[in-house]
Amino acid sequence: MIMTPDLIALGFQALLTLTLSFVHVGLWRQGWGRFHATWAAAWLLYALRLVFISAFLVQRHEGWLFAHQVTTALTALALLWATLQLAQDARWRRRYLWFGVAAVAWSAFSVFQLHNMAVAGISGAVLLSVVTLWTAIVFFRRHRRRPSGGALTLAFTFAIWSLHHLDYPILRGQGNAVLYGVFADVLLIVAAAVGALALALGEGRRSLEERTVRLEQLTRLLLRAQEDERRRIARELHDSVGQALTTVKIELDLEGRREASALVAGALQQVRNVSDLLRPPALDDLGLEAALESMVREMQARSGLSVTLELAPGALESAEPVQVVVYRIVQEALTNVVRHAQAGSAQVRLVAARGGIALEITDDGQGTGADPVPHLGLLGMRERVTDLGGRLEVTSEPGKGFRIEAWLPATARP
Repeated sequence: MIMTPDLIALGFQALLTLTLSFVHVGLWRQGWGRFHATWAAAWLLYALRLVFISAFLVQRHEGWLFAHQVTTALTALALLWATLQLAQDARWRRRYLWFGVAAVAWSAFSVFQLHNMAVAGISGAVLLSVVTLWTAIVFFRRHRRRPSGGALTLAFTFAIWSLHHLDYPILRGQGNAVLYGVFADVLLIVAAAVGALALALGEGRRSLEERTVRLEQLTRLLLRAQEDERRRIARELHDSVGQALTTVKIELDLEGRREASALVAGALQQVRNVSDLLRPPALDDLGLEAALESMVREMQARSGLSVTLELAPGALESAEPVQVVVYRIVQEALTNVVRHAQAGSAQVRLVAARGGIALEITDDGQGTGADPVPHLGLLGMRERVTDLGGRLEVTSEPGKGFRIEAWLPATARP
């Protein structure tokens, strides 16, 4: 057997088509959709089609032409089924097997009864052209519904391929028909592979973005639920437990039991401290400025840390959720300064800036030489700020302490 340029070209196209089939197998196994498995089968059939037509060109036996026509029809049906899976999430039905039977019957009739290669070839070309055009329309509709570079690439690729299938009757009698067809098919196969990968990557990115949005929504709901629950527990501690302990203390004072009264007084103070940590009443009753001043006074009294508080009037007129986040950031930051920074002083500055408010917290502690290691408190700050559409930056230098900078919008997003 002499390896002519036509046979070499067909062999190269078959190998490239098999590569495209493996691409879809990989996408299917990665969970990108059942239609990729069907596409893999379609391109495998397409590669077999090329093998059969090569065998026919060498031996000129009608059996190879029949096999070529059958695989051509089955390729078209597989592409059609993949398109239906993609467009309508269609399910397999046994009656669909009759389409395959019809394809085999027509191939046998055109080859063994008509003995007409032109009729057999043109019928297969028309069938492939119609199916690929339909596939192009499905991808174009998908792109219009959910913009995707991969879907648009596949739409144009299959549209051009549908026209390319129809040039068979024109070029069949010319000597360069096979080489021209292989060259065009190779370009289209490469474009289809690129489009399929781009489609999968685009869907993955879109899925990740949607998951991120859902996680942000869940975080927002959890933070709000946490704040509501803190408010409820603080109110219960203040109104129920606090009042009960106050009553017990009064009774003990009247009976002259000073030691027991002192113990109850200590327990009452602890309950009030826990209540203030959960939800300071000053934040609800008097506003952000009074709540921050009260927190700073208590922090200085307990730890000896000197705190300078600078509050610009324009920065205090923000929405209630924003004020809560500002309070929580200052609370967490100063607590960390007392526990870990070995600082003697800290500064808290809140000003209006760029359509929102800017918060800056610094200390004169030991600092670190690298990026601060994320911990639960820092992650909580970042989540709260991100939830409102703001930004948070934490920096540190050895011997220069920590610097926490946050920007928050004046109004909370819904």
